[in-house]
Amino acid sequence: MAALSSKPNHVRSISFPGSSHPTIQRVEEELNKLKSLEVPVAPKGNTVYSGLLGLEKLYKSIDDLLNLPQTLQTLSQSVDAKWIDDLLDKSVRLLDVCGTTRELVSQYKENVRDLESSLRRRKGDSTTDVSVERFTSFSKKIKTDAKRSVSTLKQMDRETAVPVLLDADQDTMAALRALREANAVCSAIFQMLLSFLCMPPLKPKQSKWSLLSRLVHKDRIAPEVQEENTSLETRLELIEAYLDSFEDALEAVFRCLIRSRSSLLNVLSC
Repeated sequence: MAALSSKPNHVRSISFPGSSHPTIQRVEEELNKLKSLEVPVAPKGNTVYSGLLGLEKLYKSIDDLLNLPQTLQTLSQSVDAKWIDDLLDKSVRLLDVCGTTRELVSQYKENVRDLESSLRRRKGDSTTDVSVERFTSFSKKIKTDAKRSVSTLKQMDRETAVPVLLDADQDTMAALRALREANAVCSAIFQMLLSFLCMPPLKPKQSKWSLLSRLVHKDRIAPEVQEENTSLETRLELIEAYLDSFEDALEAVFRCLIRSRSSLLNVLSC
């Protein structure tokens, strides 16, 4: 397993000056919590969910930071407007990816429920075959869509704008670092979620789909196949529960991203 901070294009843990404003220190704490997440090659649902909850806390803290009178004043006076424009552009792209990811999660949940329903019925007709084929086809589609979103996020990671500072104090510098760090961490968490969506419900070794497809038509399913089905159904139930939690967390993150963008616009208007 590896922490977020050890992955390519991911930022390292930061430490702001001890005398920084408490709100900046809170942002630092939330950032470092997210970057300490241990992420296996195949991300676990609870790790993804923890990351999304952490993003919500992070962006709430950032919104508090951006709305401090001294932050508004110093950023508007010390930072080139083009750099704020770059942050606004990235905020739009993060919102787009967040919205696309919510839609993918919703589609995934719908397909999981269809397959669960078919497995429960086992009517001896072609229902399960059709559901398995539909789910397999959907799995291929979601991988393509997820890879497209990951490419967008990686492109953002490569675009590191350097702010032009006129006369910035340490708190202003810390706020700027926090904004850059937040974008990178947000991108990393979304990539982790998209990777989770690309993983098949069954481990790759099997031709269990075809085995299940051949045997569901029998009046009596062999005990070992029944055990396989139970294992699959249990895994699908767990995945559905994760998808439910992801939907709620993504909705909260989406709202936070909108508020953060609104606060950045306030900086420009000052």
